[in-house]
Amino acid sequence: MNSMTSSMEIENKYPKGIPYIIGNELAERFSYYGMKTILVVFMTQYLMSQGKLDPMSDEDAKMWYHLFSMANYFFPIIGAIVSDILWGKYKTIILLSLVYCLGHLALALDESRIGLSIGLTLIAVGSGGIKPCVSAHVGDQFTSKNKHLLEKIFGLFYLSVNLGAMVSSLLTPILLNKYGPHIAFGLPGLIMIIATIVFFLGRKVFIAIPPVGWQQYKKDIFSKAGRKAVLNLSLMYVFIAVFWSLYDQTGSSWVLQAEKMDKAINLGFVKFELLASQIQAINPFLIIIYIPLFTYVIYPFFGKFFRVSPLMKIIAGMLIAGISFAIIAVAESRIASGASVSIGWQLAAYLILTAAEIMISITGLEFSYTQAPNSMKSFIMGLWLLSVSLGNLITAIVNSLLVSPDNPDGLLNFTGPEYFWFFAILMFVTGFVFVFYARRYKEESYIQSRDFEKLNPTLTENN
Repeated sequence: MNSMTSSMEIENKYPKGIPYIIGNELAERFSYYGMKTILVVFMTQYLMSQGKLDPMSDEDAKMWYHLFSMANYFFPIIGAIVSDILWGKYKTIILLSLVYCLGHLALALDESRIGLSIGLTLIAVGSGGIKPCVSAHVGDQFTSKNKHLLEKIFGLFYLSVNLGAMVSSLLTPILLNKYGPHIAFGLPGLIMIIATIVFFLGRKVFIAIPPVGWQQYKKDIFSKAGRKAVLNLSLMYVFIAVFWSLYDQTGSSWVLQAEKMDKAINLGFVKFELLASQIQAINPFLIIIYIPLFTYVIYPFFGKFFRVSPLMKIIAGMLIAGISFAIIAVAESRIASGASVSIGWQLAAYLILTAAEIMISITGLEFSYTQAPNSMKSFIMGLWLLSVSLGNLITAIVNSLLVSPDNPDGLLNFTGPEYFWFFAILMFVTGFVFVFYARRYKEESYIQSRDFEKLNPTLTENN
């Protein structure tokens, strides 16, 4: 009886290192989204050159924003390889977090394009490099005995991401408006230092998987299981990249559209006006509501009638994402006609886009971990994040080639509602094509297996 009780306790108990990872992620995401929320406004209104204001055009700011996002999600593949082969996840996270902090410092001290370039480059290397390691490190804390908690913990992990993002998305625009870039970029930098310290404090309780070395890594990647995982997931990520090309525009084209909207909010008992960049805070706020709603209500309800598979969730998310951009396109049409358009149009679009994010991002994160062979967890997470980079590259290319503000009569002039309709249609088409791919995909399940009684948590890769 005692043995059975002990077994049940182990199966339903979260690993000791989880609170440190969640705390680190909350603080790190505060710093990242706090910086990113104000980035377009900073570039178009506050950028300096030789002591004088030298702001970018809207088109240049969107280009810089999406190139930074692309780089930020390209470096995960580098961080993943370094982690899996050389340093291990813990050491990679700690060292690249320091690079991350230096990037924030550069943005806080230098308001010129040089400071912007240095700061964004260091943040892309630091933030990008640790991304696949943190999410894979979460999964590594679990074994086959408590793997049923993975879905909930990845939901909690994503919840911490969005709690940090919500608070910083509301706060940093106010700091920028009242105190300028030094304070607005400085606070996220300080929070990033705190995030690094929190993660360091958990070093003795983490269950850490050591790096496998180049020979074993090469053998695993080119094995039958390795080749299958990389090929199947890479193809899936190409489809998902289109979603990210839409989603990440909430920080660029949606902010610029919000500048032209009526941002007054009247709740009856209180009235206030939002800053254009603050509207992004609705996304993490909705995430906090949607995660338990989808986990405990929506998925179980539909699960009574059919199996709600991960790929089915992703398909639904793609189609829903297209609807959100259709709403934004209609709002842009009204703005172009000279009508006064309420920010409520964007709030409605966020309600839908955030639901799509739940179905695609959280599902894709968990699905990627389970489909990756054990020695390739960080590498596969890097590929998952590379899909975000590809999505931002798609947006940057569209803004470079298909947006022509100097040629309003051009055939490919997507500067008004056509711009948003283009992405809405692209998402719908991608979702329908993905249906045929998903029907042929054969799911796997790889979970780290270890003997907890034989593994001393203090003898980890970080010591």
